[in-house]
Amino acid sequence: MKLQRMLGIIMLLLSRKRVGAQELAKRFEVSLRTIYRDMESINAAGVPIASFAGIEGGYEIMHEYRIERQLVTLDDLTSIVTALKGMQSTLQDEHLDQLLAKMNALIARQEQQRLERTGEQILIGLSPWTRVAADRDKLVELRLAARNRQVVWLDYTNPQGDTVERAVEPIGLAWKGSAWYLYAYCRLRNSYRIFKLSRIRKLCVDMEVFPERKERLEDLDADWGRWNAGSYMTIVLRFHPSVKVRVEEFFDSEEIKLEEDGWLLVRSEFPEDEWLYSMLLSYGANVRVLEPLSLADKISSQARRIVEMYL
Repeated sequence: MKLQRMLGIIMLLLSRKRVGAQELAKRFEVSLRTIYRDMESINAAGVPIASFAGIEGGYEIMHEYRIERQLVTLDDLTSIVTALKGMQSTLQDEHLDQLLAKMNALIARQEQQRLERTGEQILIGLSPWTRVAADRDKLVELRLAARNRQVVWLDYTNPQGDTVERAVEPIGLAWKGSAWYLYAYCRLRNSYRIFKLSRIRKLCVDMEVFPERKERLEDLDADWGRWNAGSYMTIVLRFHPSVKVRVEEFFDSEEIKLEEDGWLLVRSEFPEDEWLYSMLLSYGANVRVLEPLSLADKISSQARRIVEMYL
């Protein structure tokens, strides 16, 4: 157990610049004294650990240190190669080609033959089923702009259909659900925004280089999907048995109650917006909004407008 924990600490320090003792103790569920002893043992084993005091203090591994291939198993390398192939399927980046070649070179010939016999167990596809070529071109340009800190001008269409030209400072790209998104600082809104690539109608990379900002992609991603707590409302829905699979795929099991007649009663929380209306309408006559009444009236009104359009 101690050996596994020490190896975990080494891997964490190799992937992070500096980590505090409190964070390590919490992560590995041990006391601070145990972490101090682990650090002494790691140092004694030949891994150069430096400690820093103060508010931003902690432990870090000397920059020159690296792990040997023997510490990385075949399963580890296979997982890395699988993830890289998924990225390469979308980005078509020559640097990723070179990286894949390097990772494959770390796999012994005997191990490669074994992998060829067993075949792939996991396939990661990050390309949307539609708009593949268009989004791929945007990905390449935006990724390069983020790397070089170049301002990007883009025509962006919001969910209401309004298209506005914006100047943004791209931070990075993220695959969420079934689409690619750009995280960037928007000069029009003077704050960070998330832009769905499929809604970017036109983009132009400017020669202007923007100053480096302290926010990182992982920091912005941590805020993904966080709505204002005041905008949440509790909704109660009743679904027809024919859509049971869809309901179980979308809602948490503890939110679903199966009634004696086979109908499903769901109690959940959502912010009220156009996305919620679209989601409920996608079930057609197989769902009824029980609470709140204001949401039921909204769905009923939109359903009548649909009927009137076809009349």
